[in-house]
Amino acid sequence: MLGAACGPASSHLGVGSAGSFAAGLTHPLSGLDHVIVMVAVGLWAALKGGRALWAWPAAFLSLMLPGGALGIAGVQVPPVKPVIFASIVALGLLIAAAVDLPVAAGAIIIGFFAFFHGHAHGTEIPETAGGLEYVTGFVLATALLHAAGIGFGLLSGQRVFGLVRLLPASA
Repeated sequence: MLGAACGPASSHLGVGSAGSFAAGLTHPLSGLDHVIVMVAVGLWAALKGGRALWAWPAAFLSLMLPGGALGIAGVQVPPVKPVIFASIVALGLLIAAAVDLPVAAGAIIIGFFAFFHGHAHGTEIPETAGGLEYVTGFVLATALLHAAGIGFGLLSGQRVFGLVRLLPASA
């Protein structure tokens, strides 16, 4: 339901100024799709526990940056909007079903989605803006949203998120 409320990632493209640290820091909060996916990464990491607590958010941040760089460079990546929508649905299902993947497999899934989120944000940075300040704020806000998801997951107890374990546990 939340994914449907987001629309086709419309909060990403061509919205507002993206030239300052403050704009980068507040941008992830400006769209429901941003908040859902970034918190979901933290929730899924909390559900998995162990190395996933740092590896999955790190995978998101690490692959969001090259996606953003390609967006800034004007390199076209055609399915950005559908992949962003798919990230909402997929991460929601992975959490709801308590899918227990190996840490590396989860990092690949998260990194794939992060690349497209980063690309969408990179296309927003005006050519005349100071992109480094925006990117720094955006990375910090993204990390804070991941941390919020982890915190919520750990405080609420992992059983809240898992309806059924689909795959065997592995680290």
